[in-house]
Amino acid sequence: MTKPIFNQNKTTSTRRDFIKTSAITSASFFIARHAFSEPSPLKVGIVGCGRRGIGAGIDCVRSSPNIKITAIGDLFPDAIQKCKEKLAQLGDAFQVDEKHCFTGWDNYKGVIESDIDIVILSAPPAFRPQHFQYAIEMNKHVFMEKPVAVDSVGIRSILATGERATEKKLNVVAGTQRRHQKPYQALIKRIHEGAIGKIVSASCYWIGDYDYYTPVPRDPSWSDMEYQLRNWNYYTWISGDHIVEQHVHNIDIINWVLQAHPIKAIGMGGRQQRTGPEFGHIYDHFFVEFEYPGGIRVTSACRQNKNTYKRVGEYVVGTHGKAEPGKYIFTDKEYPYTGEQNNPYEQEHADLISAIRNGAYINETQAIAESTLSAIMGRMSAYTGEEITWDWVLNESKLNLLPEKLEFGPMPVPPVAVPGETELI
Repeated sequence: MTKPIFNQNKTTSTRRDFIKTSAITSASFFIARHAFSEPSPLKVGIVGCGRRGIGAGIDCVRSSPNIKITAIGDLFPDAIQKCKEKLAQLGDAFQVDEKHCFTGWDNYKGVIESDIDIVILSAPPAFRPQHFQYAIEMNKHVFMEKPVAVDSVGIRSILATGERATEKKLNVVAGTQRRHQKPYQALIKRIHEGAIGKIVSASCYWIGDYDYYTPVPRDPSWSDMEYQLRNWNYYTWISGDHIVEQHVHNIDIINWVLQAHPIKAIGMGGRQQRTGPEFGHIYDHFFVEFEYPGGIRVTSACRQNKNTYKRVGEYVVGTHGKAEPGKYIFTDKEYPYTGEQNNPYEQEHADLISAIRNGAYINETQAIAESTLSAIMGRMSAYTGEEITWDWVLNESKLNLLPEKLEFGPMPVPPVAVPGETELI
């Protein structure tokens, strides 16, 4: 008899239980891995050697047997050096020589043109459309970090490239790791099967600190452009603002649960605590009401403030109950998830690699593009004070935040957006 995913009584696992289970699981994995010959190696390149690129490289290698990192690229040489030092822990799986370390504005071309099978796209999101397009053009399978764009023009490019990936049968996985996390998968499946009835409303949150996004002090030798790129989280043209860069995770869960994207957004926000020049010009809080098909209203709240209450998660209300995806379903009482746990940061790479090796096909482009555009809608509404519709932001908006010329030099910081004054483009 299989172990039920949901338990009618709350249970708490002890550290001893966890260690015992981990030991059994590790032993089983070792036996299974070595009972068969290992698959042929897959070569991986990394574009964008910051924390996320390094982390994704480590996760990729640990996710599956016989994975080799053979090329890395970043705009800045010092980022390359740090990446090499960090990835040295991978031993023989890190096989990057000096000829396959690429820097400068075209570093992504050097990586993608190398003899690799998979490219990890982890440069700041402003560059994702350009890098994704080139990767598919050069017939590479892709793991791309979220978000995948910062504006409507970028999203249209991502969607078009995703279609070309389908035509070429090139696998694409996005860094929305919750979609590869067993508790989320199991609970959302139950929601889709009607466990809480018809969904009537939902909410999602990323309310917390910004300790992960400590601003970078400016070196006097840096140009405006270099400083903004090194402190990229705090400039909308590079990051999309934190509603897009971070809160997209939670919005993505709502889209997954509702099996739809929003059709309208009304947003507001501002900048109260992070007001210094080191914080660029982005907001530090947003609140958005999204309307989904069928009149379902979803509230979205995100904030990056120190010394404040924290909440990260999603809540869904149905006619017969409620749920917190990834944690529990509540009908007559709470039924927590008690099934298997996994590491979603490794699982997303394992799923990509499995699809490549087993001849299956996976392409997450549309889902991550829709979630990113949902967040962009919310930001645009908050910045301008206007109601934004999906049809308009997808098909008519001309917003393109990428500078016409990418070069080091002067780069004025736009003013902080003011509703009623900031133009809707």
